[in-house]
Amino acid sequence: MTRSLRIALLSSLGALALAGCGDSKTDPAKEQSVIAKVAAPANKSWSATVSRTAEGGYVMGNPDASIKIIEFASLTCPHCAEFSKESHEEIKRDFIDTGRVSLEVRNFVRDPLDATAAAVVHCVPEDRYYPLLENVFASQEELYAGVKGNEGAAEAAMKLPPAQRFPALAKALKIDQYFQSRGISAEQINACLGKVENITTLEQNTNAAIEKYQVQGTPTFLINGQVAEGVATWPLLRDRLRTMGAR
Repeated sequence: MTRSLRIALLSSLGALALAGCGDSKTDPAKEQSVIAKVAAPANKSWSATVSRTAEGGYVMGNPDASIKIIEFASLTCPHCAEFSKESHEEIKRDFIDTGRVSLEVRNFVRDPLDATAAAVVHCVPEDRYYPLLENVFASQEELYAGVKGNEGAAEAAMKLPPAQRFPALAKALKIDQYFQSRGISAEQINACLGKVENITTLEQNTNAAIEKYQVQGTPTFLINGQVAEGVATWPLLRDRLRTMGAR
């Protein structure tokens, strides 16, 4: 993978659209035996069991699940939003809460708007990550609305020193107002975005996904460590999980 394909959020707005949204092939699997259900800890469901991973993702469900899904998702990708809307209730109820399947989302940032929003989502407590993520996908058009007519202010923000850049970008694109309406204070947003490492970590994790798994579009799924070629929608992933024994 050449350096020209790497995301470079701290240098300019030029990261926009370096990564695509929704490309794939298919890789059929043979039907496997039914996997036994695994009981959740007392007084808790598996879908309410969330922890952060060393790779910077958030895993929901049984950490020892037989089927481990990793989703590389972009907050500004409409295909990711569609997947979230179609899947979030069913995947929790029929797959994660059975203890057979776990889901880890790793934010794959495609542009400064995406990176700014993802950084804020990463700054909330673990138990708020998935509810906020699902809310962002459900209101993606509202997130985009702040961009219209504010491109000049966004370009000016990206020329500031790194510690000032993303707080200024959040104001320019009204991302701060978007998250304040979801219960995150202005002080929390500024503190989160003022830490350059919160942005560079997302950038590094995105570049690691490009280099290790050749991720070029979102959503991209790994199932038990292997890229699920052609599986980019909930019906296709649901069928694959059932074929693998989660039925």
